[in-house]
Amino acid sequence: MTYNDENSLSCVISLALYSANDYYTIIRELPSGKGYADLVFIPRKNHTDKPAMVVELKWNHTAKGAIDQIKQKNYTGILDEYSGSLLLVGINYDKKEKSYSCVIEGLEI
Repeated sequence: MTYNDENSLSCVISLALYSANDYYTIIRELPSGKGYADLVFIPRKNHTDKPAMVVELKWNHTAKGAIDQIKQKNYTGILDEYSGSLLLVGINYDKKEKSYSCVIEGLEI
């Protein structure tokens, strides 16, 4: 078994945010823009105070590169009807260093 790939990281994020199901509709591998957003968190109607989130996971790249991919491939396009706060989240796992990095950018749409 392997624990150092995007799918494993996606599972970890999903489990870590298990309680987010109360506040968000969580979609994995959502077709959006020019590809698939790894994770998208859309606030439920009774929790519009929460920001929407688009999460891109990388393995042996950079967290900044994950943010750049969200922008370049227009993964936020799926949220055209959404208005409010949006977080772009890039997470990278570096296998050699056995470390994680994360970049979060906030937007208002």
